Amino acid sequence: MRPRRLKNEINVVPYIDVMLVLLVIFMVTAPMMTTGTIDVPSVGKAAQTPGEALRVDVATDGKLTLVLPGRTEGRRVNLGNLGEAVVAAQKTPEQAVLVAGDKKVNYQAVMDVMAALQKAQVKRIGLLVEQSGR
Repeated sequence: MRPRRLKNEINVVPYIDVMLVLLVIFMVTAPMMTTGTIDVPSVGKAAQTPGEALRVDVATDGKLTLVLPGRTEGRRVNLGNLGEAVVAAQKTPEQAVLVAGDKKVNYQAVMDVMAALQKAQVKRIGLLVEQSGR
């Protein structure tokens, strides 16, 4: 009887088959995936704010203030009546509303304000930022 020799080869055909199946799966599913695009403006290149925009200030403690265009002081509103107050203060439905959040304010508070404005059918909502002094 002849001694058996060890075979030092790896059969890569099954691996290639698996890779081709995975490639086909990715090629079929890739066009179905929806990707979100976010256009985040840098503070240095922020656009000028509209002159006749309403402003909703969100303080660090979560208190909201509605400021009318051309004024420095506003009136206090709560999240429940924010949408009604903004709609009543708008001159036209196309008038922009800017949300100005303090640097230390909770992100959820700003998102709640934006959700309340969207629920009130406000068409133009923006975030107010300061231009950097570069």
